[in-house]
Amino acid sequence: MVSNAIKKIRRIPWWGWAFGLGYFGLQYGMYRLGDLLSRVLGTISGAVCPKIPIIDDHIPIIPIFTVIYLFSYVFWICGPIAVSLTKRRNFINYIIGLSMAYLIGFLFFVFVPTFMDRTAEGLMEQASKPGFFNGMLATIYAADGSNIAFNLFPSYHCLISLYCYLGVRRQPEISRGFRAYSLIMAILICLSTVFTKQHYFLDIVGGLGISVICCLIVDRIDPGRKYGDQSCGGDQPKST
Repeated sequence: MVSNAIKKIRRIPWWGWAFGLGYFGLQYGMYRLGDLLSRVLGTISGAVCPKIPIIDDHIPIIPIFTVIYLFSYVFWICGPIAVSLTKRRNFINYIIGLSMAYLIGFLFFVFVPTFMDRTAEGLMEQASKPGFFNGMLATIYAADGSNIAFNLFPSYHCLISLYCYLGVRRQPEISRGFRAYSLIMAILICLSTVFTKQHYFLDIVGGLGISVICCLIVDRIDPGRKYGDQSCGGDQPKST
């Protein structure tokens, strides 16, 4: 089992590692830059709260989901790495679609900023309670605006996590087990965004919707089609 894992790691092309790490940094940079530009342009003064009380007020806070919420960062790095093991056509389409989704989310952050008042929601009180997971919750809040959080819609957590799954779905080079794992993780990460109260329900809908739309557009245009079934490793496709 260990030897098989080592073989799979050795098969990963350099660009898989480059995009995995690079796009992790890109999403963080765009998130922070979006916040900065909204302040420079003054659009943040018109920030709206995307809360739907009849839904969001009935979603409980479950601090243990901070583990899933933080693990998402590892999951995102692994996304491009896993897709780099598929056909080059799929990898190119994946990167272009993910980039489009990033950009759309970024434009929302800059021009249609959203916010959450954690104090009014009673979240800071929850985070101040004793317990390991409450402590993790406090750390997450402190790193993301403390009392007031911005850039909720769309949820980058949901947007990126779903795209990690979309990149490997129906790809024969990726095992069914890993594809199932990617889908389950995407679902859990989406749940973690509301169970940690980092996002409202509408933020999930926005993130997932943008990913699906970008994926459909790229599948239709198919910019990677000129590579046909060439593998990312450069092997020529076998004749049928």
